Amino acid sequence: MAATDALRGWLRRWPGLWRPLSGLLALGHAQAADLPEDRAEALLHVYDGGGVTVSGPAFLVRKSLADKVSLSAQLHVDMVSSASIDVVTTASPYRERRTALDLGLEHVVRDSTIKLGLGQSTEPDYRARSLALDVAQEVFGGMSTASLGFSRGADDVGKKGSAGYFDRATHWQYRLGLTQVLTPRWLATLNLEAIADDGYLGNPYRVARVFGAAVPERDPRTRSARAVRVGARGELAGIGMLRAEYRYYWDTWAVRGHTLELGHGRQLGDAWIAEGALRLYRQQHALFYSDNASVETLYVSRNRQLSSFSDLGLQIKLSRRLSRDAGKGQIWLNGAFEYKHFSYRDFSDLRTGLPYAHNASVLQLYVSSNF
Repeated sequence: MAATDALRGWLRRWPGLWRPLSGLLALGHAQAADLPEDRAEALLHVYDGGGVTVSGPAFLVRKSLADKVSLSAQLHVDMVSSASIDVVTTASPYRERRTALDLGLEHVVRDSTIKLGLGQSTEPDYRARSLALDVAQEVFGGMSTASLGFSRGADDVGKKGSAGYFDRATHWQYRLGLTQVLTPRWLATLNLEAIADDGYLGNPYRVARVFGAAVPERDPRTRSARAVRVGARGELAGIGMLRAEYRYYWDTWAVRGHTLELGHGRQLGDAWIAEGALRLYRQQHALFYSDNASVETLYVSRNRQLSSFSDLGLQIKLSRRLSRDAGKGQIWLNGAFEYKHFSYRDFSDLRTGLPYAHNASVLQLYVSSNF
């Protein structure tokens, strides 16, 4: 158990790393699986790029009961204003509000952690509901954690100016994961995903081009996808925390995506933590995507998210502990800024005829406290 005790202490030093792992990897003696710590967070975020501005607050509260059950609630409100390339070339700019509520429950049974999640988000012309169930089982004395889960989503699709909803979409996701402690300071992860979508998977406002003429977008009503992700993270003496992840995605629409993420974190004194991250993504276009189709086909789309493109993201995050007590009751002030650049290879700006590209920025400011 020496390795697990050392790793637990290392994770506690990096709150940004501990939070996403707390539900999958908990280490201890008598009771191997632990619940995530009681926590409250308040966040303000702003996304600005490509003619789209999204801003709003988010709140999270997590509380455990009798060290067996942890309850959580998260409220997220977005104010969206859009004059994106799709909007300015085919429609009028718009403003709307999106509200999302997520409820979670985690229960510990010996070496197992069971998670149940419910979510709902609403917009003026879209409503989404989701249910998720995950089970994580520790084996080999807490050195390995296997996880299995699934999610189901049901969306109602509407259109401004029309009463009610005109169609529906359902989403299924199955997950399988393995987290392995390699050394007291390093761990590796492997995750597999299978995704199945059915129903209306397009956008009622978007149009495609065939022989230069605008026509309604036509997407298939089914889509199946697979994804595999491998990663490692740990700490090197004198350097700090390092992490690396690679994800490969492919689906029945012929989309292929590669994602590489690299991160570095370092503790500065007793109260500061600095983190930096690099994200690279590259994608191959869908089978029925075309910037300007030269033949009439059953399916046709000019959705730039289905085109061939790449994006680069650079993030910097600073965390400051405001409380003097290094144990429970810590209060952290966090700030993160991310710069993103999107470059499309076969999606053009109709105003210029040139391949489209744009920059974006994401600012996050939040206060977190464990209690």
